[in-house]
Amino acid sequence: MARKDDSLKKLGALIEGIDIAMLTTRIGDGRMLSRPLRSHGIDADGALWFITDRHSHKVEEIRLQPQVNVAYAGHDRNTYVSIAGRAAVIFDKAKLLELWSPVMMVFYPKGIDDPDLCLLRVEIDSAEYWDGPGGFVGEALYLAMTALTRDPAVLSENESMRISPR
Repeated sequence: MARKDDSLKKLGALIEGIDIAMLTTRIGDGRMLSRPLRSHGIDADGALWFITDRHSHKVEEIRLQPQVNVAYAGHDRNTYVSIAGRAAVIFDKAKLLELWSPVMMVFYPKGIDDPDLCLLRVEIDSAEYWDGPGGFVGEALYLAMTALTRDPAVLSENESMRISPR
């Protein structure tokens, strides 16, 4: 079994460069809802971070039901990651400054000093990923090898990871 640090390093490498993730929360009537959020990657403690508006529906949903899923899709690399975890709403100006980039002005035109900004921190419980050859040549090779071997996993990697001890 992989060590937690190794698993987090692997996850970090898999999601690196995938700017947008889909965050799934459970809404009041029990249905699940996904929406895109700009991802700020995995920190040294193994948590995912997002910037959002404290008055958004997802903030209230997380307060009521903190279990979430975060999905990443790197189509160009043929990499897909699904992360289950517990989200928390955080008000930390220093962390907000650390994560802020000018591109965030598109979503939050009042800027870094917008009093409605907050952070979502997702502590990772488990993850699963699928990673295959990317690009046109990689995909062509994958299709050819799969057809020859009749094994769709011949050139791809799939692993489930348990991160948080529970």
